[in-house]
Amino acid sequence: MSDEPKKISLPIIGAEPEANADAPKTRAEGGDIMTEIEREVTDNAIVLYMKGTPDQPMCGFSARAAGILSTYGVPYYAVNILADQEKRQAIKVYSDWPTIPQVYVGGEFLGGSDILTQMYENGQLDEIIKTVDA
Repeated sequence: MSDEPKKISLPIIGAEPEANADAPKTRAEGGDIMTEIEREVTDNAIVLYMKGTPDQPMCGFSARAAGILSTYGVPYYAVNILADQEKRQAIKVYSDWPTIPQVYVGGEFLGGSDILTQMYENGQLDEIIKTVDA
């Protein structure tokens, strides 16, 4: 046996760069609201920006949109824009659509409650929902 001490190499904590270090940041990460919305829309198969929550909608249009999405039995990500005034204004800029609710499926903006209702009634929404991985 050798009298030389064994050498051990340990990683330095925090030395490795984060996997998404170059990814845009949300407000919680020190970024901006538009990046936060972009992440919500792209990270979730179906997103509903609404007034209130699916269990407690705060307007009839939001209630209708949540009700329609709920009929499919697939999970969707709901954002209560009444709880976040900055997001309430920013989502209108992001979509270039002046009203709430707003629905995104597969990262694409579909529209508001009236358009969602039309698409639901004519079967178009069924086809779109089937194409996303919820």
